[in-house]
This record gives sequence, C-alpha cells and structure tokens, in this order.
Amino acid sequence: MKVAIASDHGGINIRKEIVALLEEMGIEYEDFGCECDSSVDYPDYAFPVAEKVANGEFDRGILICGTGIGMSIAANKVKGIRCALLHDTFSARATREHNDSNMMAMGERVIGPGLARDIAKIWLSTDFEGGRHENRVNKIKEYEK
Repeated sequence: MKVAIASDHGGINIRKEIVALLEEMGIEYEDFGCECDSSVDYPDYAFPVAEKVANGEFDRGILICGTGIGMSIAANKVKGIRCALLHDTFSARATREHNDSNMMAMGERVIGPGLARDIAKIWLSTDFEGGRHENRVNKIKEYEK
C-alpha cells in the first residue's frame, strides 16, 4: 500500500502523528505538507493528494485540517474519490468495509492524537467487504461517468 498524506496549517500536529504511524506500520507514504504556521488554503493540499489517489499513483490518501470538513469536501470534488470524514473508530472500519473509501479526513481541533492514530490504523488495516456493498459503490462510480 502507498499512502499520500497532507494537512493545512490546522492539522500539522496530527499529520506528524499519522506519519509516525505509517512508519511504524511499514506503509510507504509521501508527505505533501504543509510546513507552515501561517494560514493556508486547504484545497491547495486536498486537490493534489486526491488527484494522485484518483489516478492511481497512491492507493489511499489521508488529509487533516482543523475540522476535516473542508479537506473532505474538496477531496470529494475529484472524480473517483470517496473521502470519509472520520472522528471515531466505528466509522473508520465501516467506511472501508462498506464504502471502500480511498481517502479519509480528520480534524485536529476535533480529536486528539491518540484517537487519530487509532482511527487511521483501523482505516488502513480494514479491507472492503465487497458483496452487496460492491453494487452500491459501483453505482457511485457509474454516476461519476
């Protein structure tokens, strides 16, 4: 698995925690920033990561901002992306099993680093169930055409 990860100024600390987790799990990744304290625009980080996931350069993408909302909205504008906004472990498992989400977003102002690591670990290690869920995901893919 190869993961692209990015944050805006509001998600730098959680991004660093998730990068450490990726290293611990032995998952290949590329960190797309940001490395600044000043305000930046989250679409400038969400779009490139989402495009790289959508075109197959990366298997999955992780985005972090203050709430996760802006990043997830921006990522979901990219055709082929199913980005889930996650702030609990149940949803992290369910979105992989049922929705085959290929990106996730979290909010640093919403959750702490320990929970963020747990969510990411579950999301990264959970497989898509397929079956009846595959038909639903395929309907989304067909609509995007």
